[in-house]
Amino acid sequence: MRIMGLDFGDKTVGVALSDPLFLNARPKEIIFRERPTKLRQTLARIEAIIEEEEVSEIVLGLPLNLDGTEGERVEKTREFAEMLERRTGMPITFHDERLTTVEADEYMLKNGIKPEDRKKHVDMIAAMIILQDYLDKRNG
Repeated sequence: MRIMGLDFGDKTVGVALSDPLFLNARPKEIIFRERPTKLRQTLARIEAIIEEEEVSEIVLGLPLNLDGTEGERVEKTREFAEMLERRTGMPITFHDERLTTVEADEYMLKNGIKPEDRKKHVDMIAAMIILQDYLDKRNG
């Protein structure tokens, strides 16, 4: 079994997976969509990954404002979580994702990903950071 980490955005969902021991997160892929409201194929791909990778839990980044308040992005993320939970039957755990994009940029710089390629990777790296932070706190 594995835990899936998701970074939900307007046009993409970054996906990361844990190892079977729930110690380490790794980036999996980015799911792209044409419009923010087009979620059917996104949900179908997430379902396929759940089955392929034997996912037992889903962690979804919650985009709180820097001061900890909830804005419009949190509302959209919660709506996505409800759809995902209905579709998969799996409970969704929210995890604070503040500053993960900054961490993802630092990670890519440190790991030699060229600046022009970073946009292709940032969402799945952010998902990996969200999931790794969750795993670290869970395993405390």
